[in-house]
Amino acid sequence: MMKASLKGRYETDKTSAAATVAFNAGDVKLRASMADATVVNGPSLNGLVLAIEKPGFFVVDYNVPKKDFRFQFMSTVKVADKPLNLTYIHSRGDNRTILDGALVLDSANKVSANYMLGTGNCKLKYTYVHGGATTFEPCYDLAKNSWDFAVSRKVYADDVFRATYQTSSKALALEWSRNSKFNGSFKISASVNLGEESKVPKLSAESTWNLEI
Repeated sequence: MMKASLKGRYETDKTSAAATVAFNAGDVKLRASMADATVVNGPSLNGLVLAIEKPGFFVVDYNVPKKDFRFQFMSTVKVADKPLNLTYIHSRGDNRTILDGALVLDSANKVSANYMLGTGNCKLKYTYVHGGATTFEPCYDLAKNSWDFAVSRKVYADDVFRATYQTSSKALALEWSRNSKFNGSFKISASVNLGEESKVPKLSAESTWNLEI
């Protein structure tokens, strides 16, 4: 089965598009994606990424114009009978390695950490799901010594309203998204920097159409 998706994005200062084609090849998935510049400016290799993926195990991306590989490996181990999901990401071009771990305490509580090797960039996040519909996500950034907060609320079956606030940059964002298997998905968001004098909000809209063959 082959799956194709086309994503369009509109912002107050620009409009862009992206496309992805993927199909199964046994236990792995093969995927080709084109970034915004590729679609908007006409057919070219700019932004073309080829990938091979085995869900839950590994993803290998190859950026054609940059001739750069990105490796991602996933694994799950047990810690005190709780699943710890581990992810290792390495980008060869910029020699950047990221370690990500998420300890699932139960269906409502999760603790996760993200760390970039060789730097002080480390984030710790706690996720709490209340009543299966409202999610609270406080996050502490060790590098910036600051907190980020996110609250999301699921409405009906496919709609989610989300609000985020970054204390370091005083950036506030509101988002409404819908993800439907039958009607595609969209996201409408507005963001504003409360630390700026103008406080002019930035608006964006994003829509994705999926096709299965």
